[in-house]
Amino acid sequence: MKKSTFLIVFFLLSFLGFSQETEVKFDENLAKSLNADEYGMKKYVFCLLKSGTNTTASKEETKKLFEGHMANINKLAKEGKLVVAGPFMKNDRNYRGIYIFNVETIEDAKELVATDPAIKANLLKAELTPWYCTAALQETLKIHEKIAKTKM
Repeated sequence: MKKSTFLIVFFLLSFLGFSQETEVKFDENLAKSLNADEYGMKKYVFCLLKSGTNTTASKEETKKLFEGHMANINKLAKEGKLVVAGPFMKNDRNYRGIYIFNVETIEDAKELVATDPAIKANLLKAELTPWYCTAALQETLKIHEKIAKTKM
């Protein structure tokens, strides 16, 4: 009887502890600065980078184009137009990487894609799709700078 009473009390206390809501602190200034809607979300453009049609570029030319590709990524990130970028691991779909552009329209994203030397040279091909995600995604680069021991 003691054991069953103990278990009942334990489960009731556990239930009460888990059922309490945590207080959410809405930061209106932060939400406005990130252009968040009422749900804390905003529009972006997701870019899937695939292997392009250029298979004749020399190793030296490819190296130079990808150096320009990386410089362009860093430039767009510093301008706040690119919130996430990164390569895919080896895969059988010809997926090479992604960009998440901090713009609302495909047309705006096309202008940014056109600044990438590897895309201009058809080493990479970009597929653009409107995307809706947390506005907090824009804070990712600030956090990354704090955790990256070595800079790219």
